[in-house]
Amino acid sequence: MTRDGLEHGGRLDAARRRFPGAPEPFLDLSTGINPVPWPLPPLPPTAFTRLPEPEAEAALRAVAAAAYGAADPAMVAAAPGTQLLIQLLPRLFPQPRLRVLGPTYAEHAACWRAAGTVVEEVEEAAALAGGGAALLCNPNNPDGRRLPRAALWALADRMAERGGLLVVDEAFADLEPGEAEPAAALLPHPALILLRSFGKSYGLAGLRLGFALAAPERAMAIRAALGPWAVSGPALAIGRAALPDAAWRRAAAARLAGDAARLDGLLEDAGLRVVGGTRLFRLARGEAGAWHARLGRAGILTRAFAARPDWLRFGLPGNEAGWARLEAALRPAGSG
Repeated sequence: MTRDGLEHGGRLDAARRRFPGAPEPFLDLSTGINPVPWPLPPLPPTAFTRLPEPEAEAALRAVAAAAYGAADPAMVAAAPGTQLLIQLLPRLFPQPRLRVLGPTYAEHAACWRAAGTVVEEVEEAAALAGGGAALLCNPNNPDGRRLPRAALWALADRMAERGGLLVVDEAFADLEPGEAEPAAALLPHPALILLRSFGKSYGLAGLRLGFALAAPERAMAIRAALGPWAVSGPALAIGRAALPDAAWRRAAAARLAGDAARLDGLLEDAGLRVVGGTRLFRLARGEAGAWHARLGRAGILTRAFAARPDWLRFGLPGNEAGWARLEAALRPAGSG
């Protein structure tokens, strides 16, 4: 349903064409990216001038395993963003059929279909086990729906019994309560592959860094398919420094929880009904088309859904100036 990484720049350009008189710069609330990024440290010139060393990649996998709750760095594959992993998995671990818990991020189904898999979208987790592979986002994008770890474990066992595969995309889990009960604690499991996104949580989407976590033999196959030097030197250095920073993650999670509650209040006051989301985005229902256009004319970009015309997703402003713009645009005409 949503294609943030692929269409983000395109949406901004389209918004400028659709709302030519809107004030610039646009306040982009169309993404689920942390608007207050992890503070970048100075990087040594060698991060840019030398090919990445295998030891640096191994060190990144070690800190990623610790951050995500995997028992062994051998269970981790680092990639230049989770989008590449989404495209790679259907070709590396082919299955004749896939059931996806939807509505959700559309690239998963699109990439499996492109690999020749028959894809079926289901609305209940209990229906996932009927195919050769099952896929869900946890928490889900765009509604924030979650499946508890016990249910994931039971589903993974059912998939393993039939030689199947369970892919769990945890792109928005890092800053959720309890880190959304990270499923990495279930590893190693023969049927389970987890995806984790660095850029969304740390506000550094342009860095292009993501991870797959799986049983060692699957993780090794993913690393082999990615090939040498898959992750850039700067991404290796920043990932190694940021992932162990638990204090920053706790502070970011607390700030975002407060910001999400603040946004919920503004949306409800405007007559929209908040129906879900995460600490990085909120999903509202109401007159979505009218609000999307009204906010666009005010230079504020939100995420609308053609298949769900009453849904509108909002990211979080990153500073008080952004909050003031959003509050003014949501205020009823003629008030204040």
